[in-house]
Amino acid sequence: MATATGLCAGGNYFNQPLLDSIADALGVDQSTAAVTVTVAQVTYGIGLLFLVPLGDLLDRRVLSVGLMLLAAAGQAISGIAPGIGWLMLGTGIAGLFSVAAQVLVPFAATLAEPGRRATAVGTVMSGLLVGILLARSVAGLLSGLGGWQTVYRVSAVVMVVIALALWRALPSSREDLGLGYGGILASMGRLVRDEPRLRIRGALGAVSFASVGVVFATMAFLLSGDPFGLDDVAIGLVGLAGVAGALMANATGRLADRGLVQFTSGGGVLLLCASWALFGLGAQHLVAFLIAMIVADMALQSVHVSNQSIVYTLAPHARARVTSVYMTAYFIGGATGSALGSVAWSTHGWAGVCWLGLALAIGGAVLWLTDLRVASRTPAGREAS
Repeated sequence: MATATGLCAGGNYFNQPLLDSIADALGVDQSTAAVTVTVAQVTYGIGLLFLVPLGDLLDRRVLSVGLMLLAAAGQAISGIAPGIGWLMLGTGIAGLFSVAAQVLVPFAATLAEPGRRATAVGTVMSGLLVGILLARSVAGLLSGLGGWQTVYRVSAVVMVVIALALWRALPSSREDLGLGYGGILASMGRLVRDEPRLRIRGALGAVSFASVGVVFATMAFLLSGDPFGLDDVAIGLVGLAGVAGALMANATGRLADRGLVQFTSGGGVLLLCASWALFGLGAQHLVAFLIAMIVADMALQSVHVSNQSIVYTLAPHARARVTSVYMTAYFIGGATGSALGSVAWSTHGWAGVCWLGLALAIGGAVLWLTDLRVASRTPAGREAS
């Protein structure tokens, strides 16, 4: 399951280290190429809102495998795209159906023993995050070997193989809630209305991912220009600096199961704020940029896994719908950060990117403090921390 989630989510990040090459190959400017990052995030958000809730209605095994196969088709289209329009179409299809990853995360929580659910979520999230990090690096490496489209073609084949392996390994899992698709979607609105911590933690996830999304959307432009002059392969390898963040996801899950979820999320938002001072230095010093990547990825995953640990306890009978609400907010935040980052780069350069990212991280700190106040008024039986 961890491997599958990594493949699904990672496919949405192939374009990030390749934007300069995509712009050159398809004859578009850098800002147009960067739109593919936003397309991946927006379509992922749409899938989260309208497809992930099906996990509370359909057999999760059938749903996750079917979504993976459709995502593979999107990667295949990107792998043969003759122009930017076709690339955006393939990116959109892959992004929409790669939400199979977010069907698998609550599925893992459902299969886990009581008292180990946060650890199970952390383990699957570690696989997802390693997939994202390797996606950037593998995309750069394969671009150096066979051109920027190579990674999409390889991904399409591997995703089909893993989908078939999932079909063999996972048990059938379906709950009869007495609701149709319309009822499932309507109940999500009630969850948002009735669960203040779901609203706050969704907003916290959104601004945190937006803060990191700012740098994801612009790092290729910074690192390919002066004073670094890195190629696609080197830019992809820079992404490996964030492996520590993936390891933090597993550690955060274990700490959450021990009752330290507020500690990990609070530490995460403070680390995220601190990372932007390092990113500022990273404009001239590659080592500082690498350290900033490590710190930012660790911070983001501390916040993200902590958020999931909390929201999954709010409505155990509706984990797919809670996942849909939370992750929709999360990836809308990422898409917004990518879009704002591109604008900041175009208008104010790297300095604008850093100030924007810091402002978003500070917003996350405010939301964490707000959640502390709300949690203090929550009955003990409902308190996840």
